[in-house]
Amino acid sequence: MGAQWKAKGKALVADAKGKLFGKLVKEIMVAARLGGGDPAANSRLRMAVEAARKASMPKDTLDRAIKKGSGAGADAVNYSSVLFEGYAPHRVPVMVECLTDNPNRTAPNMRVCFRKGQMSAVAWDFDHVGMIEGEAESGADVELAAIEAGAQDFEAGDEEGVTLFITEIADLDAVSKALPAQGIKVLSVKLGYKAKNPVSMGSLSAEQQEEVQDFLAGLENDDDVQHVFAGLVD
Repeated sequence: MGAQWKAKGKALVADAKGKLFGKLVKEIMVAARLGGGDPAANSRLRMAVEAARKASMPKDTLDRAIKKGSGAGADAVNYSSVLFEGYAPHRVPVMVECLTDNPNRTAPNMRVCFRKGQMSAVAWDFDHVGMIEGEAESGADVELAAIEAGAQDFEAGDEEGVTLFITEIADLDAVSKALPAQGIKVLSVKLGYKAKNPVSMGSLSAEQQEEVQDFLAGLENDDDVQHVFAGLVD
């Protein structure tokens, strides 16, 4: 039984890594299509490439994704970005970013995912911002680092010591480059949605929290879903 569980664990890890690589490949391809295949001249592509390297994506996989996105490869694929809005159970607002090569497949899948919630316009309750996850090195002052790097705001580190720095969209690339000099190790960089009026987890019962988490996990598991932004705070 022990060997079987070990094998199952390895399979789950491999599946999770495969899903992560799939999302990263899509982001690289879209970035290359929109801004060209040179990371030095395309900040979105550069950030996607950095994320892929941090995830230990093989170089040939990364290069192939850039070629496909920029149209340089014979098997170039065209992904489009589609945004879905609505509520998770208990009126938790959610923004869902999808990258898909077939919107006619993605839309019905999202309707299925939202069966226990509600598709509705909620973008008015979110700000579109830059998001940088960073880890403070020993002795670094997170608040001072945010100010010096030009971040708009920051959210204090979680239990793993990760701080979320919020920026204006136009400042995302510059702030991500400035943070390391302030003692912040940059872990991820992306555009995202920050809820203006998030729901407090403390206002939900344990059962309600589980329902929300199960709903969000269902969204994350869809192959076309790239990012899920939920209006929740601890």
